[in-house]
Amino acid sequence: MGSKSKVGPAGRFGARYGATLRARVRNIEVLMRAPHKCPKCHSKGKLKRLSVGIWTCKKCGYKFAGGAYVPSSAMLR
Repeated sequence: MGSKSKVGPAGRFGARYGATLRARVRNIEVLMRAPHKCPKCHSKGKLKRLSVGIWTCKKCGYKFAGGAYVPSSAMLR
């Protein structure tokens, strides 16, 4: 098997769906899983996405509504 440094998390799709769509999925998933700062306790890297738009802090237990893929979307700023 070849290197998956370019495809990242979208490597699970193999050769399906086209390069542009796989790149889009990769960018979204990398942003979503990156460490984010909690708006309440300001601890970095403790936020977890529960479902679309629902985020929780593993340290303080704060649960809030945010963006679908990142805790604060452009509309919420």
